[in-house]
Amino acid sequence: MDLHELIARGEGEELEFKQKTTHPHRISRTLVSLANTRGGLVLVGVDDAGRILGVRDAEEELFVLREAARHYVEPPLTNLQFEEREVDGRTVLVVTVPESRCKPHRAQVAPDDWRGFVRVRDASVQTSGLTEKVLERQEPASRFEQIPLNKHELALLDYLKTHPRITLAQFMKLVNFGKRRAFQTLIKLVLHNYIRHHDKEKEPYYTL
Repeated sequence: MDLHELIARGEGEELEFKQKTTHPHRISRTLVSLANTRGGLVLVGVDDAGRILGVRDAEEELFVLREAARHYVEPPLTNLQFEEREVDGRTVLVVTVPESRCKPHRAQVAPDDWRGFVRVRDASVQTSGLTEKVLERQEPASRFEQIPLNKHELALLDYLKTHPRITLAQFMKLVNFGKRRAFQTLIKLVLHNYIRHHDKEKEPYYTL
């Protein structure tokens, strides 16, 4: 695909722009989030606004990326693909991250601190223990068996189509459920891959 067309799509669940790879700690989160989700591409040499700035030293960028994949990801990512593309006289490094068959992967964010990440829209979001259990059961390019949904569950999905997230308290109010029943409903939808659970922030929340 033409790189200009790809960049014009903007960052998303399967596409990340990086002006440069500053440290294996940082890029490892992006690699892990893509591998734990549906895979995708990282364009190194493209800033967040989609401007092609190019990389100064492609070999140095490749070194950082390989270090991150091998030593800052557990289990290591061994099947990344790298391609140098010349665009408008500048070098862009295209990194292909396949969806992993060995989920969940974790990134080393600090010494002795390993955390899981998944891709939510254009962000790498830290996983919860529940999400990691789901990832362990998940086959690449497959989804859990879909189950018939009742009106309350459908109301939740409709809500998330127009809102980026929902909390337990918001769902309780939306469907007039008690805490226990609302939580059980949310977990059921997570396990059947209708929604995702996140606990990166103080209050856990759910997204499509």
